[in-house]
Parts: sequence; C-alpha cells; structure tokens
Amino acid sequence: MNADAGTGIDSLSHESASYPPPSDFVQNANARPSLYGEAERDRLGFWKDRAGLLSWKTMPTEVLDFSNPPFARWFADGTLNACYNAVDRHVEAGHGDQAALLVEYEDGSDATYTYADLQAETSRMANVLLDLGVVTGDRVAIYMPMIPEAVIAMLACARIGATHSVVFGGFSADALRSRIEDAEATAVITADGQFRKGRVLPLKPAVDEALSTGAESVRHVLVVRRTGADIEWTEDRDVWWHEARESASAEHEPVWVEAEHPLFILYTSGTTGKPKGIVHTTGGYLVQASYTHRNVFDLKPDTDVYWCTADVGWVTGHTYVTYGPLVNRATQVIYESTPDTPHQGRWWEIVEKHKVSIFYAAPTAIRTAMKWGEDIPARFDLSSIRLLGSVGESINPEAWQWYRRVIGGGTAPIVDTWWQTETGAIMISPLPGITATKPGSAQVPLPGISADVLNDAGESVQDGQGGYLVLTEPWPAMLRGIWGDDQRFIDTYWSRFPGMYFAGDGARKDEDGDIWLLGRVDDVMNVSGHRLSTTEIESALVSHPWVAESAVVGAADETTGQAVVAFVILRSSAAEEVEAAGGEEKAVEILRQHVGKEIGPIARPKKVLLVTELPKTRSGKIMRRLLRDVAENRQVGDTQTLADSSVMDLIQQGLSGKR
Repeated sequence: MNADAGTGIDSLSHESASYPPPSDFVQNANARPSLYGEAERDRLGFWKDRAGLLSWKTMPTEVLDFSNPPFARWFADGTLNACYNAVDRHVEAGHGDQAALLVEYEDGSDATYTYADLQAETSRMANVLLDLGVVTGDRVAIYMPMIPEAVIAMLACARIGATHSVVFGGFSADALRSRIEDAEATAVITADGQFRKGRVLPLKPAVDEALSTGAESVRHVLVVRRTGADIEWTEDRDVWWHEARESASAEHEPVWVEAEHPLFILYTSGTTGKPKGIVHTTGGYLVQASYTHRNVFDLKPDTDVYWCTADVGWVTGHTYVTYGPLVNRATQVIYESTPDTPHQGRWWEIVEKHKVSIFYAAPTAIRTAMKWGEDIPARFDLSSIRLLGSVGESINPEAWQWYRRVIGGGTAPIVDTWWQTETGAIMISPLPGITATKPGSAQVPLPGISADVLNDAGESVQDGQGGYLVLTEPWPAMLRGIWGDDQRFIDTYWSRFPGMYFAGDGARKDEDGDIWLLGRVDDVMNVSGHRLSTTEIESALVSHPWVAESAVVGAADETTGQAVVAFVILRSSAAEEVEAAGGEEKAVEILRQHVGKEIGPIARPKKVLLVTELPKTRSGKIMRRLLRDVAENRQVGDTQTLADSSVMDLIQQGLSGKR
C-alpha cells in the first residue's frame, strides 16, 4: 500500500492484544455503555444534560450556535464562574474540610490545602488583583513553578473574570515577552525562582528582562517568595504576594460571566513565527473538562486520590490539574519537581505516601521509568492504584504493557487519551469500565465527540488504513479562535478539509475501526513514496528487549526522498548481551533488522545512532526537529525549551566518531 492509493499515511504495524476491564470496575464505573447511545441519538441534547455537572448563576437554554462556522458558541445565554464551580460550591455543600491539594515540594516537605483553604486563598488573591487595578476582561500572565500558588493564581483570575495566560516556567524572557505583548497583559504573577533537581533557577529576572525591552501594558508584577534568592525590585510595580495577602480580605463574591467569556489564553510554541494564542471560554470548556475527568478517570470524589503529573504551563495542567479535578471535588497531588529528584523512585514514593489511586502521566516519563528499571517502583507499595492514564503523545505498546504490569499491578485499566491544546479536553479515549483496551490505541471518540480518519481526498478510510485525523462536529471545549487573528485560526485548522477541524495528526483505523494515533503529520516521512509514521517505527524499536527509548526522524535522502534515522538509548541492563552479540556496531544492524521484521523492509532505518540521552522539553516531549538537524548535518536550532540544553552537545560529540 502506498500514498498513491489515497489513504494518506501507510499503516504497517499491528497489535492484537486486548484487555477487558476488571468485573468490579464494570459494576462500579461512572460511565455506562448507554452514554454512547444517548449521544448518538441526540448529540446536542446529550451536551445540554452534561451542562448539569456545573453550577450556573443563569442556567443556559441554548446549547450550540454554529451559524458562523468555524466560530462556535456553546451555552451562550448561561452565566457562571469557574472559581465558584471549582471551590465555593463544594464548601457550601459541606465539603470545606476535604483536602483539595496534597502538595509535595522538591525538598520533601509537604502541605495540604482544603477546599475551605482554597476559597479563602483565591478570595484573598482576587482582592489583591482588584487592588492592583486588574478588572474583569483584563489579561494576566502567570509565569510560575509547579506550586499551589500557581493554581491559586489561575483561580483568582477566574474569580474576578480576568483571562489568565500561563507561560511555562522554562520559557525564556523573549518567549515570555512575546506572549505578554500579544495578550496585552496588565499584570504578571511570578516567583523569585524555582527549585529544579537541587538547583535554584531564576524566574523573576526573566520577567524583569521581558519588561525592560517591551510589554508596556504591564502595570504590576506580583511575586511569590519561593527560593529566597536575591532579586531586583522595581518600586511601584513589584509587589510581594505574601505581603499583599496579609492585608487582603478572605471574603470575595465571584464575578458571574457569560459562558463565552474568555477563561484563558494558552500559547502554543511554534519553532518559527509568532506563537498562537489559543482562546478557551468558560462554559463549554468547564462542561467538557468536568465530564471527561469524571468519566475517563472514573473519579470517586469521596475515596480517590488523583495525580496528574503535568505542569500548569501546559494545557493538561489547566484541564486535568486546575479545572477538571477541582470542579469534580477531587483530592489531588501536585508535585514541584522531577521524577528523579532526589531519587528515581520519587514518584512512586509519593504514590505510596498518599495512596494515589488514579495516576496520569506522559509516555516519555513512563519510558524513562522503564529505562531506570522495574526494581525501583518495586520498592514501593503501589497497590492503591486502580486506574492509569497516558497523555501527550501516543504510547507505544511495549511501554503500555510495562505501565500496566509494573505500575498497575497487572489489573489497572489504562486510559490512553488523545487531545490537544486546541481541543481543550480529552476527545478520544477508552472508558475504563466499558472498553476492552488495546495497548497503544486511544480507540474511540468519547460519547458526544465526532471524529474520523480521512484520506488525501477527504474520504473516510477503510478499517485497516491510515490517514488524517479530523473532528467532524463542534465540541464544547473547542478553541474559540487564535487571540487577535481570526484568519490564522481559519487557515490553520479549517482549510485542509472544509467544514472539519484538522488536528494535524495522522491516525489509522484497525480492523475493528478503533483509532491509533501516528503522531504529527509533520513527523510522517515519505520514503520511496511510502508515507511512514515515526511513532510506529519508534514502537518497533522499543519492542526490542535491548531498547529503553527511541526517537525517529526523516532525513533528506537523494535516492528515497527521505531516509529513516533512529536515535536509540539502550537499556543499561542490556550491556552484556550487546557485547556478547558483537558490540554496538552489530547491535545497530540487529535493531535495523528487527524493525524490518516488525513492520516491513520499507521501514528499516538507514541509520541507527546509539545515544545516551534524547533532547526533551521539561514536559517530556522529544524535540525531533533538533534530531533532524543532527541527522542532516545541519547546525542545531534553538534549544531554549529543552530541560537540559547540554544534551545536544553530548549527542553530537558522541556521534562524531560513529558517522
């Protein structure tokens, strides 16, 4: 099969294992099979009923207005407040003493915030923001570490109807300034610095630099004292969080806003050009955040302890740390640092300590834990875990199986979730009490969501074929546009397949019609006319017992158009076997042949390069464009978003003698 057949992307690998949900999970699950039929019979009626998950000041009578596509309005005549839904209503219902945030800091210290605590703290900070001149409709930039004040800052903005724009704490001053300027933020909330792997990293200095060269809309900078590091101070502009908090009232009436009022802007960082400010509004976003969190994670608010390991700088930290869990009255863990600080068992130590029952993490982190060895999680009691989740990229079957067996005790269902910054909430995922899960597949659109896989001609592909993933109907949490640039919104998301949202991802349908994600279309290689997914080749490599992790890119090739180049990290435990097989040179050939056997000769890498690390952002995503630079012998591009920029130097030095 090739691209000329009109299928878009070749689908070559197959995974046949399937795991039905445990019987007790089926009996007690929040989501019932009838949800699918209910949504299919009356999709808009289904979403109208889901709006009942929230508390509205004015209950909406409208559901969807899509009279001006692609601009949607959901529940537009309703009014509500996001912070009230996440905090106040639980206190009013008698749950003020329930733990909302179980905070773990890098140094091992901890803290607990109840829902009553959150109500008081968000009220105080709402009053502080008002005192600083922030009003409903203003934008506020938040540039903070993963500490409770970051969640409180987001909720305080929502409480007064200010639109927050969280900028990941690993971004540079230039990246911060461009986002502040685009949103015309009137205030910035930050910290003096952050702890990272035992080091103190600055944050406030980046804000100072950003504001010294632009961002003139900013009137005040509110600063959390986290590290105690010396920082520059600008009188009349800079304000200490703790000092302002002391004199602020813990009483504040939330501002009721229309459902279509912008809740947040979140910028997607492109490699070139101006970042895109993705706009999400209040009502539809909160409905889908609450619905998906409740059903995909099967949350039982009176008994579960939930932990999503994402940073609030990314959309996962918005929807499945700040809004979805709190709207659903979850007790959740938030952790300041990395999985290996101060030791490689830190995550599992926290799971044991708090008896975490629902755990949601990125495949990259799972593969890293695999690389470290299963003896590390084996030191801790993980028996409290009853559900596992995966987010951020498609998870390869080998990592899925390891996750289920080692972390989930061989019984915990895994929800492999597909969604994007732009979609706002989970779109495709198993439902844990219903779906027989398949390792590596997101499987089916959730009830109320309409998705399809199309070929180049815009036609649905047959089962067993690959193509382009699209969303065929509007959904409540959908982005409402790109901030200040309606035409870019239309051109970017709605022009490839008229009337449908093109996600930018490749996917395939298996023989059952279930969906398997193949990664970004720009991570698809064209090798001798075959469009091959990097994800499938990476999965094949990781299925070899020697391989801990892999990243695949397409490099320009005179003969085949593009050639497959694989960067591979070997497991430390495989060293003796590799040596016995003839050393690294022989290992490379064995791995090339393994891919040929698993997928087919066309997918066999032209080069396999053995490395000790891969370039990753602090959210765990592999920066394949940097590896493409290496593969094509180009100067390596911008490395500012990497967790460790020295990784690229190590890769280049290590490969210099292997070419």
